[in-house]
Amino acid sequence: MLKTRILTAVVLIALVLAALFGLPARGWGAVTLAIIVVGAIEWANLASYRKQTWLLFVAGTFLIGFNLLFTPGSRFDHDYGWPEGILLLVCGVATLFWLLIAPAWLAMGWQVESKLGLALVGWLVLIATWVAVVQIQARSPGLLLAMMAIVWIADTAAYFVGRRFGRRKLAPTISPGKTWEGVYGALLAVGLYALALLPFAPEGGYTRALSLAAVLGWVAVVIALGALSVVGDLFESQLKRHRGVKDSGTILPGHGGVLDRIDALLAAMPPAALIAYYLIR
Repeated sequence: MLKTRILTAVVLIALVLAALFGLPARGWGAVTLAIIVVGAIEWANLASYRKQTWLLFVAGTFLIGFNLLFTPGSRFDHDYGWPEGILLLVCGVATLFWLLIAPAWLAMGWQVESKLGLALVGWLVLIATWVAVVQIQARSPGLLLAMMAIVWIADTAAYFVGRRFGRRKLAPTISPGKTWEGVYGALLAVGLYALALLPFAPEGGYTRALSLAAVLGWVAVVIALGALSVVGDLFESQLKRHRGVKDSGTILPGHGGVLDRIDALLAAMPPAALIAYYLIR
């Protein structure tokens, strides 16, 4: 099992890096849209949609993405992504969801039965994540990699710190393996990572002087993104628990489904896109 997980991870990393740095913005958008459509299939399964609703949700996900990427009305530019209005609307609403609604959803243990409600939430979190990663990649593949690494570092640190020092359960009814100590380790790790990125600020597009306030603000922002990634992880875990399944799918040998791999990115990437657009310039 461990060998399968490692092999799958190596292949995935190689493919993601090749696509991230080798494809133009629209090509990257098409590849990542295909991944999001697979995520939509898994979301529809977690929502227990019947055939017709299942098809409508998955097809709707594809059509929304296709129109945003290829129709002239969306004004997608291969160097800059979408206009500010589209970015602010899609990623702004998703950011508010992850900051305000998702934490309450988790704290109250909501089990939403409304199929329409689940569809709207699914479209919001999936499309916003896709818009975010396409928008940032259009500007700088390296910047997108740095932003996604925040999530990966937080997840890795939480796992190892939690295993070594974990005592207090974070959310035992949702994800029994997660601990507060793991969360603290994750936030410390991404804070250090934020400091390590400072020498590369000009390459990421930040042209102003690195004052103490700017450094502290950057570290705070990265830590906040790390914290949001934990919310995304727990949110997907709760959906799976309500459905009574261990993984969102089986498409990735040893790793489960697409949603299992991008759950933390769902929460972190929309605000990351807003940060990249408004602050790193």
